[in-house]
Amino acid sequence: MLGVQRKDHLLSVLRREGRIVAKDAAAELGVSEDSIRRDLRELADAGACVRVYGGAVPVPAAEAPVEQRLTVATDSKQRVARAAVRLIRPASTIVLDAGTTTLAMARMLPHGAGLTVITPSPAVALAAMEHSQARVLMVGGELSRHSGVAGGALAQETIARLGADAFFLGVTGADPDAGLTTGELDDAVTKRALAARSADVFVLASAEKIGAVSRFPVVGLDEVAGIIADPADRNPLLERLGLLHPAE
Repeated sequence: MLGVQRKDHLLSVLRREGRIVAKDAAAELGVSEDSIRRDLRELADAGACVRVYGGAVPVPAAEAPVEQRLTVATDSKQRVARAAVRLIRPASTIVLDAGTTTLAMARMLPHGAGLTVITPSPAVALAAMEHSQARVLMVGGELSRHSGVAGGALAQETIARLGADAFFLGVTGADPDAGLTTGELDDAVTKRALAARSADVFVLASAEKIGAVSRFPVVGLDEVAGIIADPADRNPLLERLGLLHPAE
């Protein structure tokens, strides 16, 4: 079987089973595991899958462009956002990460609570300004064309001068084995910096993110105060995620 045929077969397995196990694929096709790993590496470089230990998984839906993500798991994101807002203490300083769930949070912020909102996302900043009386501080930096989030060296300098009571962290994957991940390196660096400047970190995990894996690790599961999940989500992986803060 030619390399291009192997890759087509691997993508077919990925669509059908949701995961590729390298040793199983090698046995099925009668080739070495090295050949399969090389195929998976090339497929991952082309953005067709995400490599994980022992094989590969699909690219998470949460890595799609923001216009598409606005239509993914909208009800789940609303439920997670409502639960997250209930954790906000009056007169506190909070960080709202970039993302569609934090955008929903910004539109639900309580009026008159004396909040200060820090965000690397222009869209989240504008929503917070429009829907609340919060003081809004923007993290400066170069905007990613994919995520619309500020990052880079300028963002790091800004974050180093800030501090927050709580960081509501958006990820594209929350998996008990791979941990908390995102699809862009600069985004991962910005998230880690914001987490380091926050007293508590809460992960926003709508249904499509549970069990998903992206390329770049953010922070460890043991470094977060809780994971805010959708109460309607019955994914068995939720029990394995450890520090679980289910939405109520």
